Amino acid sequence: MKRRETLQKTSIFLLLCVLVVVFVTPIFFVLMNSFKGRFFISDQPFSLPRGELFAGLENYARGIDRAGFFSAFVWSMFITVISVLVIVLFTSMTALCITRVKTKSSEALYYAFVFSMVVPFQMIMFTMSKLADMLKLNNPLGMVVLYLGFGAGLSVFMFSGFVKGIPLEIEEAAMMDGCNPVKTYFRIVLPILKPTAITVAILNAMWIWNDYLLPYLVIGVGTPYKTIPVAVQYLMGSYGAKDYGALMALLVLSIIPIIINPIGIIILIMSIINKKKYITFSISGLVHISILSRPFIIL
Repeated sequence: MKRRETLQKTSIFLLLCVLVVVFVTPIFFVLMNSFKGRFFISDQPFSLPRGELFAGLENYARGIDRAGFFSAFVWSMFITVISVLVIVLFTSMTALCITRVKTKSSEALYYAFVFSMVVPFQMIMFTMSKLADMLKLNNPLGMVVLYLGFGAGLSVFMFSGFVKGIPLEIEEAAMMDGCNPVKTYFRIVLPILKPTAITVAILNAMWIWNDYLLPYLVIGVGTPYKTIPVAVQYLMGSYGAKDYGALMALLVLSIIPIIINPIGIIILIMSIINKKKYITFSISGLVHISILSRPFIIL
């Protein structure tokens, strides 16, 4: 019996190792080619950057200069952090209201949110971009509003499932102690929703940071509000021949923040939920996390 369990654990471990190699290998090749001369990337993509192939940090410097990476990094960070906080706050409130208020209208609203997850973005992208231009949403704050609309469906669905497991007696006890609905939400319900809030924050942070189509359609490439994916694509189609060296370097720089950013967002959300005096630490943590990516950019 023990031998069988050991064999199962070993098989699972080997399978996970294979999956890790499969997922990490493309990232490794991007990192490796970012240090090669741009003329050697297409000729020798699988060779290590040694000897005449090694270009140092030339690709990084050229990519940052041509694509305006620092400006794109700031706007991507702003849109991602603000959008995630707004999505977590508003969708958790909506899920609580839908779950606790048992009416036909609240049920219809819930199914409307669920249905919004089924509709492909490609069906509404041109109409949405035209409407965004008419409503003057083609700016970073407008992008926050749009991401709230597109991210609300899944977030409300996840929060609603968790809220159904919270006993109603807890909220009734808080109201008997003098809490109004707003205080009950922030002091009782939101701390209980912490695990789901963190999950929603991570999923939305990864989606918003890597999103290309929505910023491209709404903000475009001719504005100073370009996000990192738009800036990378702009570099891809500019300056005549494609500069794969600078492109690989920017891809590496765009990967680093999405690994680090959710940590800062989670710290900020937990400090707000816990109602403790960690808000200064959380904000400084976000700034520190942003600065942490600077050595990778400068070196």
